[in-house]
Amino acid sequence: MTAPWPGEWVTSRLGLALADGHSEVGLTLPGLVGLAVRRNPRRAHLLVSTVLGKHVPTDPRLVHGSALLLGRLVADALQPGPAGPGEKAGAFAEAALRGEPGAAAGLRDLVTAHRRVLGAVVVGYAETATALGHGVADGLGEAVYLHSTRRPVAEVTPYGGFEEEHSHATSHLLLPVPAGLLESDGPLVLVDDELSTGKTVRNTLRALHAVRSRRHYVVATLTDLRDEADRAAMAGLERELDARVDVVALVTGRVGLPPGVLEAGQELVARVEREMARADAPERVPGGLRRVPLGWPAGVPDGGRHGFLPEHRAQLEKELPGMAARLAAALPGEARRVLVLGFEELMYAPLRLAEALADLLEDTDVRYSTTTRSPVLTVDDPAYAIRNRLVFPAHDDPADGPGERYAYNVDQGFDAVVVVVDEAGDTPALEHGLLRGVRRLGAEALVAVVPS
Repeated sequence: MTAPWPGEWVTSRLGLALADGHSEVGLTLPGLVGLAVRRNPRRAHLLVSTVLGKHVPTDPRLVHGSALLLGRLVADALQPGPAGPGEKAGAFAEAALRGEPGAAAGLRDLVTAHRRVLGAVVVGYAETATALGHGVADGLGEAVYLHSTRRPVAEVTPYGGFEEEHSHATSHLLLPVPAGLLESDGPLVLVDDELSTGKTVRNTLRALHAVRSRRHYVVATLTDLRDEADRAAMAGLERELDARVDVVALVTGRVGLPPGVLEAGQELVARVEREMARADAPERVPGGLRRVPLGWPAGVPDGGRHGFLPEHRAQLEKELPGMAARLAAALPGEARRVLVLGFEELMYAPLRLAEALADLLEDTDVRYSTTTRSPVLTVDDPAYAIRNRLVFPAHDDPADGPGERYAYNVDQGFDAVVVVVDEAGDTPALEHGLLRGVRRLGAEALVAVVPS
């Protein structure tokens, strides 16, 4: 029996409609996203990516391969060159989404073989696109990478800030170290997982252009959902800045929203959560807890929060197999399903560790996802994209104060969950919150700390 599309539950109740547009690599919008309902009065729906590895545990080679593929589209926008992997890459991605063995690794390896080495400054958006942006930078080879952050650092002067209108938490900072990291010549690439109206990107481009003007910008996204008015606004920005702005995406399309969808969404959330409150969670034997020294290479940042250079990339690639071997040695001997769980903005290091672990353990189903700040309704239905969640307190002393955090779709019978955090997130609240929740699922919890 064919599994239902994980968006049917939402479309049937809220009247949303997805329409396909164009894809240079032969993908479809329903293939790249499912749907969920936000617990957020500013926007009713959430597009749940099937290739991002944020809300849905995903083969890490599919996640990194998709980012590399987007990076290849960026390279072609920066400088025309030989034909890329095109629809062959899309076919690998579709096969990986169907669960065909070897397809995810095939996508990654195919795109890597077609990689073009170009220089650029790449900036990704926190929190969902930090690893996506890093993967795009990987796809360019010689790119400098930085992602926005919601974690201020007293001794680092912000380069700029901007707002993401529909986000649950909106304050973004750019904290490059050294301060001149973004001052290099050449084009700048902005990466986000979804382009709904383009307003956030336009605000960002204005802010960055005012500090350091450039002749060429590229906006890269998994899904471009802008309407004609949004596209006209981007063309107007080109004239305003006297600069070229290209937009590349794995797929374009539209999400049709009926009148009153915000109110309907909030009513639906309230009704479903009343029903959920009456449901009893199953009792399981708690799993164990252990810590795994990674041997993270000295001098390599934990990600792009303050900048990640080509030389960091080269050193990390050399060290990944050894770190994966340490993780593999710490796993329970009977583990056949393993989740590597990242931590909010810390997405890239867990992704690459999961990818290396999947390559090493060919007979083990290794998946990757991360925790998040975003509150989303859960519905245990195969036609809905967010089926279960862990709720736990923030464990990194966030600047905006304490609050709930979430890990979605983790209750899938994993034998072990490798929780990867940075030093700021390795606190007693981690053990009493997230780790306790993981263990209550019956999974062995392993903690790996990346120096920050």
